[in-house]
Amino acid sequence: MPLLLSPGQGAQQPGMLAPWLDLPGAARTLARWSELTGLDLLHLGTGADADEIRRTEIAQPLLTATALLSGRALLAGASPDAVCGHSVGELSALALAGVLTDDEAVVLAAGRGRLMADASALDQTGMAAVLGGDVDESALQAAGLELATVNVPGQVVIGGPVEALDAWVPPSRSRVRRLQVAGAFHTSAMQPAVEGFRALVADLSPRDAGCDVVANADGAILRDGPQLLARLVDQLVRPVRFDLCLAAMSGPAVELAPAGVLTPMATRAHPDLQVRALRTPDDLLVPA
Repeated sequence: MPLLLSPGQGAQQPGMLAPWLDLPGAARTLARWSELTGLDLLHLGTGADADEIRRTEIAQPLLTATALLSGRALLAGASPDAVCGHSVGELSALALAGVLTDDEAVVLAAGRGRLMADASALDQTGMAAVLGGDVDESALQAAGLELATVNVPGQVVIGGPVEALDAWVPPSRSRVRRLQVAGAFHTSAMQPAVEGFRALVADLSPRDAGCDVVANADGAILRDGPQLLARLVDQLVRPVRFDLCLAAMSGPAVELAPAGVLTPMATRAHPDLQVRALRTPDDLLVPA
């Protein structure tokens, strides 16, 4: 089985669950997850608009559910060779690796989303994608901002107070795009969410992974379950280093639904890595 990539927040699309509901057991599974999270995931994944599913507390469990439905359909009872999730995608990745159950991953994603939404409401913070140019991290910190994500060389995301983002002068030859998110994820702005999320994680009994897990923080290849869960907590306030994850990967790879964000990044940074996007069940018929 290939390396599985689970996308993170920002990959959500209206109607993204609809293609997967005809799979055997999918509707029943989604109904159980809706009961466990207190969210109508069926409506949110089929009838909600882009503004509704952009909300942090909704996007995160919805993305986790979609990745799991598509991942389980692809695996058909087999185990992946390796997994890697981008930000909240680490939760579905850990379930597919056997560290968490699918139910635990979806419930944890819902709790994570609520806690991060609550933290975002405390102060006016935001994020911006910086495309091209070299971002100097010390200069960024001097401006009151933090590095939040390095996707590939020349494509980073920064975060911090809105007024600091407004005042920041980007490096030459770069383009800056403000992101439509509730707050500055993966920065110190999420510190208020840490203890609550740590408590949610502490209630779980993780198993060691049955395959390699490429970890967000540094691209380390890990299998130790408790260590992987501890890293989930740290991840709230640490940058996602997807560039280091890509450097540690070998193919082939499949980006799980709702696919389309990670595939172009992976092929740009790692031209030798064969990656395909799993958008609908029809893509299951394409050889891995």
